[in-house]
Amino acid sequence: MEAMRFSTWVFLFLFVGPEAIEASKLFEAPVFVFGDSTVDVGTNNFLLVSQEIKANFLYNGIDYPYSDPTGRFSNGYNIADQIVRLLSNKRSPPAFLSLVNHTSSFKRKILQGVNFASGGSGILDGTGGGYNNNMSLGKQIQQFVTVHSNITELRGPEETADMLSKSLFLISVGSNDILDYLHFNGSHSPPNFLTAIHSTYHDHLKSLYDLGARKFGIISVPPIGCCPLLRQYNFSGGCLEEANEYAQSFYNATEDILKQLSLELPGMTYSLGNLYEMTTIVIEDQYAFGLKNTDTPCCGSALYQCNQTASLCSNRDEYLFWDWVHPTQFASRLVALTLYGSSTRFVTPMNFSRLAGVDV
Repeated sequence: MEAMRFSTWVFLFLFVGPEAIEASKLFEAPVFVFGDSTVDVGTNNFLLVSQEIKANFLYNGIDYPYSDPTGRFSNGYNIADQIVRLLSNKRSPPAFLSLVNHTSSFKRKILQGVNFASGGSGILDGTGGGYNNNMSLGKQIQQFVTVHSNITELRGPEETADMLSKSLFLISVGSNDILDYLHFNGSHSPPNFLTAIHSTYHDHLKSLYDLGARKFGIISVPPIGCCPLLRQYNFSGGCLEEANEYAQSFYNATEDILKQLSLELPGMTYSLGNLYEMTTIVIEDQYAFGLKNTDTPCCGSALYQCNQTASLCSNRDEYLFWDWVHPTQFASRLVALTLYGSSTRFVTPMNFSRLAGVDV
């Protein structure tokens, strides 16, 4: 197994091109994480939400240290964990709501970074409403306002601005907006639906910039039509192309938004990860990446949630999907390595390691 893992990493770096590996010094600034279940490290443990968007129970976390089900929608570490470890060799920052519960250490710990991501959430405030009370991207930014105020109180405006300008703002969001639209068929026609997402996303990114963010690491939407949950709606068992078309449109619009904002806002820099392209290639050539299953979940099924009564595969590093929609720890590692060191084929206009080293 170890030999297979090693060959996979080597293949990945060769695959992404000659620009792929550029060593960077350890990133010492804080990382602030926003988004959905792909980067949630336990926010939903503290919310009164439906069981479908909780993960604080086995078999989740079975490969995490001490087999601890932390609230990550994974058998181990998720994408946020993997990226932060590559950049800084540190643990990824804890959930905001867990820090709030420890008032004596709150101000000290937020200086190291905070994770605001919430499973089931989206760009639009109404996304995930069927699950009750998750934290939309807008609500997450309001939580960051609290963090910003506390840092300013500790360090003063100038030092706070300097610290935040060096920090990485990692964002992975958008899939749930598309899933919700497909499920409920929306109240808007598709063009209006996409316009609403893009306009709101633009405003949220601008809000973060106004609060001091300068380095944006953006992870776009994968081909969600290929996840087990949506494959069941295709009689052939293949990917649901309607969902994938929305995902592609989302990436194109996000790229336009980031280009526009970087021209308008002094000092703004970004890396945009094309998770659609990354995942499509892995599915098409799964064996080259050490995977043997890219269409069914390791835990549970396309219809039933992963929990301690579900079926569980033993060869978890050979699966793309951990449950009906989320990647395995192994797949998250592949994504993080690509975001960290890839050529512009998968991350534009620069990879995450170069973004971290930018002097704003």
